[in-house]
Amino acid sequence: MHFYTYDGTFEGLLTVVFEAFERKAWPTSIQQEHLAQPSMFGEHITVVTDEEKAGRVWQGLQKKLSINAQQVLYHTFLWEQPGFEQILFDYIKLVFGSAQSIEGNYAAPCVLQVQQAAKQVHREKHRMEAFVRFQKTADGLYFATISPDFNVLPLIVRHFEKRYADQRWAIYDTNRRYGAYYDLSQVSFINLELPPHQRHTSLAAEAKDAEEDVYQQLWQVYFDNVNIPERRNPKLHLRHIPRRYWKYLSEKQPRQLR
Repeated sequence: MHFYTYDGTFEGLLTVVFEAFERKAWPTSIQQEHLAQPSMFGEHITVVTDEEKAGRVWQGLQKKLSINAQQVLYHTFLWEQPGFEQILFDYIKLVFGSAQSIEGNYAAPCVLQVQQAAKQVHREKHRMEAFVRFQKTADGLYFATISPDFNVLPLIVRHFEKRYADQRWAIYDTNRRYGAYYDLSQVSFINLELPPHQRHTSLAAEAKDAEEDVYQQLWQVYFDNVNIPERRNPKLHLRHIPRRYWKYLSEKQPRQLR
C-alpha cells in the first residue's frame, strides 16, 4: 500500500502523478498534508510540488485530451469532495494507459465520476456568477463574500473582471478563507484570515459607503416589480434559487424601516 501526501495544489497533485509513475507505486490513498490521517501500514510518500514535473504531466495530458476534457479535469480538482484525488489519478492513469481517447468511456467508473463532478462544479460556477451581490465600502471597493459548495472562485473571476472592469472589487470565500482582488488592471488571489465575527455576508455599518443602503433598496424595489404575483411559482423559484443562496441576494434581505 502506498499513501501519498501533497500540498493541496493542482501542481502538487500532478507531481504526485509523476512520482507514482516514476516509482511504479500506484497510490492507495492521496491526501493533502494538513488532512492526512496517519496509518501504521504501508509506505508513506510525501511529495514536494515540482513545477517541472507537474508541467511534464500536464503536457502529456494536453496531447491526449481535448480542451474540454482538460477543463473537466481541472473542474474535478476544484470539486474537493472526499476521494477526488484518487478519482483524478485513476482517470489520468487510464488516459496514459490507453491508445484511444477515453473521454467517452463511461463504463470506466473514474470517467463517469469525473464528468459528474465537473458538471456539479460548472453548475455552482454559474450560480455564483448570478447570485453574488457586491456592497460598496467607504473607500470605494466593491466587496462580496461567498461560501460555495465547491472551490469555484478561480472560475468566476473572469466573469466579474469583464462585467465590472471599471471598478475595484474583491470576492472572499469564507469557507476556504481566500479571495480575489481586482485593482482595475488584473486579478490577484489573496489569503485573508478574517476574524470569525466578520465571516458573514454583510459589511459592518462603518465600512459601508453612505449610498450602499440606497442601492440595496433600489434592487429590492426592482425585484418586487418584476416578481408579478400571478406568475409566482414557488417550486420553480426554489429550484433556480435554492434557499442556501438567498444570503447573497439583496432582494432576500429584511427590509429597512423608513
